[in-house]
Amino acid sequence: MGESRAGEAYALIARNIQGVIRGKPEVVRLAVAALFAEGHLLIEDVPGLGKTTLARCLARSIGGSWSRIQFTPDLLPGDITGVTVYHQKDERFAFHPGGVFSNVVVADEINRGTPKTQSALLEVMSERRVTVDAVSHDVPRPFLVIATQNPIEMEGTYRLPEAQLDRFLMRLSVGYPDLDAEVMVIMSDCAGVSPDDLPAVVDVPMMLDAIAEVRASHLDRAVVEYAARLAGATREHAAVRFGVSPRGSIALVRAAQAMAATEGRGFVTPDDLKDVAVPVFAHRLVLTAEAELGLLGAADVVADVLATTPAPAMNHAGR
Repeated sequence: MGESRAGEAYALIARNIQGVIRGKPEVVRLAVAALFAEGHLLIEDVPGLGKTTLARCLARSIGGSWSRIQFTPDLLPGDITGVTVYHQKDERFAFHPGGVFSNVVVADEINRGTPKTQSALLEVMSERRVTVDAVSHDVPRPFLVIATQNPIEMEGTYRLPEAQLDRFLMRLSVGYPDLDAEVMVIMSDCAGVSPDDLPAVVDVPMMLDAIAEVRASHLDRAVVEYAARLAGATREHAAVRFGVSPRGSIALVRAAQAMAATEGRGFVTPDDLKDVAVPVFAHRLVLTAEAELGLLGAADVVADVLATTPAPAMNHAGR
C-alpha cells in the first residue's frame, strides 16, 4: 500500500481476519474502517453467522490489550467500569479496573445486560473514561468497543434505546455465506482454526499512526456538504419520524475518511460516503409506524435518500 500507514495496516488486518471469516471481504473492510475511524462497532445478526468470531478476530489482530465481557442480566456496572476496594492491610482504598480497561473490548450480547449496565458501558464509549467514587480514570488509547446482539431472541433482553445506538459509529450484519464460503468455514472449523490462533499483525503505535492518518485525510467542502445534505434528506423523508442528527453527519464523514484510507487514499470522495451510508445512518433512524407496518426498513430509506440526493462531481484527486 505504498507510503500509507493506514493502507498497510488495513491490508495486514484484513488478510489476518479473512483466514477465519470467509467470503465476507466487504464486511471485514467496513469493520476495520470503524476501527480506523476510532468509532465503536455494533454487529447485529441471527445466531451462528460469526458475529462474535468477527469481533474476536478484530481484537486479536490488534496489538495491545483486549477483553471480552459476556452481558447477562446479573452483570453489574462495577464489573464493567471497576470498583474501589478497601485494603485493610495497607489501610487504603485502591481502584480495581473493570473489563473496559483494554484497547479493544468485545461486549458480547449487549442487549442481555440491564439498562443500568448498558449505560455504564455506553458512558465510557462516549467519554473514554470512567468515574468511580468521584475519581476519573482514563481508558487506554486506542479504545474500541465491538458489541454484538441477536435481533430475534428478544425474551430476557433489553433493547438499546436510539440515543444509545447513536454512540456506535456503524452497525453491521455479517449475513449468510455463499456455498463456497460455507464449505471453507466448515473445513476450517473441523481443522481447528480459531480466532484464538490469530497473531497480532499491527501494534498500538501503528494503529495510532493509522488513526492519525485517517483524521488528517483531505476533506473537500463539496464532500462535506453532500454528507450534510444526505443527513438532511433523512429528516425530511416521509417514512422517518426522527432523522440523522449532526452527530450522524460527523460519523458519516469520519467513516468515509477511514474507507478512503483502506484504499491508501488521503482524500474522500462521494463514493466513500455512499459506501458507508447504510451502516452509519440506518441504526440512527426512527421510522414512522406506517412505514414499519408497511415493512419498510431503515436501510431502504437510506437507499432512497442516496438515490434522490445528487452527488457532487469530483476529479480524481477528490477536488
